[in-house]
Amino acid sequence: KGIKYRLDKETLTAEVIRKRGYSGDIVIPDVVVHKKVSYKVTSIGIFAFSFCKSLTSIIISNSVTSIGNFAFDQCKSLTSISIPDSVTTIGDYVFERCESLTSINISKSVINIGKQIFEHCKSLTAIVVDKNNQVYDSRDNCNAIIHTATNTLIFGCCKTNIPNSVTNIGNSAFECCPSLTAITIPDSVTSIGDFAFSFCYSLASV
Repeated sequence: KGIKYRLDKETLTAEVIRKRGYSGDIVIPDVVVHKKVSYKVTSIGIFAFSFCKSLTSIIISNSVTSIGNFAFDQCKSLTSISIPDSVTTIGDYVFERCESLTSINISKSVINIGKQIFEHCKSLTAIVVDKNNQVYDSRDNCNAIIHTATNTLIFGCCKTNIPNSVTNIGNSAFECCPSLTAITIPDSVTSIGDFAFSFCYSLASV
């Protein structure tokens, strides 16, 4: 169905790799068959869907365990994406400049999240981490990703409400969030990381 893969004949696994021109609604399957051999689709490679400006939605199969750096960078028409429980790793800048993305759900299995995954996501208003995730949370319906063990808010959006239990705001937590106009930082916060509010051009009240 037009999806391009890199096949590993030893492990019988497949990785979705970069190709220009993906558009519309894409479904990534569990298995791809090539020359009568079945390969399990386990990863979305770096830049796999980057600059596919007509891509509107993605459904990822339950076989995928990792999403590579910049995988959906510049997918400006992407409005929705379904991340299955099989995914454990989300790379750096994965959703950078996904300007139409309004919400994201982080599944219970995700244990590694890279840098600045929501940079320039100006329409993002809802971030929800599955309640059964053991590493991250979005407590008190805060619309943010918090590293549970350290009470560090690592990623937020224009609708984030920082909970009173948060003690740290991480590096670049709100960087390049053009829709952020106001933020309330509770007394519980003792440190704010580098570039936490960098390039938040609309921020008028702190």
